[in-house]
Amino acid sequence: MVVESLLFPLKAEKKPWQMFFLGLLYTSIGMFLALWVFRDQASLIMVFMITMAALPVFYNTIKFEESKDMIMDKETEILKEHNKAITFFMYLFIGITVACAIWYAILPTDTINVLFDKQVGTIQSINNQVSGNVIRSLSIFWKIFMNNLKVLVFSILFALIYGAGAIFILTWNATVIGSAIGNFFRTNLSSYTTSLGLFDAGNYFHVVSIGLLKYALHGIPEIAAYFYGGLAGGILSVALIRKHFHTKKFSTIIVDFSELVLIAVGFLIAAAFLEVFVTPALF
Repeated sequence: MVVESLLFPLKAEKKPWQMFFLGLLYTSIGMFLALWVFRDQASLIMVFMITMAALPVFYNTIKFEESKDMIMDKETEILKEHNKAITFFMYLFIGITVACAIWYAILPTDTINVLFDKQVGTIQSINNQVSGNVIRSLSIFWKIFMNNLKVLVFSILFALIYGAGAIFILTWNATVIGSAIGNFFRTNLSSYTTSLGLFDAGNYFHVVSIGLLKYALHGIPEIAAYFYGGLAGGILSVALIRKHFHTKKFSTIIVDFSELVLIAVGFLIAAAFLEVFVTPALF
């Protein structure tokens, strides 16, 4: 496979920023293949295409991280090494998100309605759940946290059962967030050009920066949580496949798995707090 040969785990951990451009490439190829071959179901096929492209490097990285558990003793050192993987996973996620936002902002409306159909429906259902002063209540905080916790559980289970299966859930979330950002760009730029009758570069950068900040504020810790969960499930999955449960190091893997899950839950709590109490106050 051509795209999977572009990066391998060790190189990716040394130059994680390259994953951003790989995310742009995977997403652009996946979008146009989905539109070309399966146009009526492009919004879901696109996610599968991106997932298939990212799967080899994702799974190889999980195997690489599991091997660190077998040769390292100190949990602090192991977590430090895992953070390298989380960093380049985040770059990949941001690349997918930015690509979706860009294409959503520039493609014709008819194409957007087909390509982001499921994503837009998801965004609308989320927006319908919160309105007015209710968004600040603890009940909404709890609802958002439990919903995100459910996604985290699925990320862990998908990774545990399918090895790197969590990448599908993360890719789906990236396309949804990218669609939301792209819609924000498109709507606000349209209002500027309508009211002013011209396109101003300052207005463009204002809209782009506000749109990115609005979703990144709570989106980054939320997605980091899913990556930590996916990595935890993936490491345990690889350990079981390699039959490392027969070794003395399996206890280290279990401790590592538990700590990664706890870190993920901590990120989810922070993300829910930001989404309910901070983001609405700023935007």
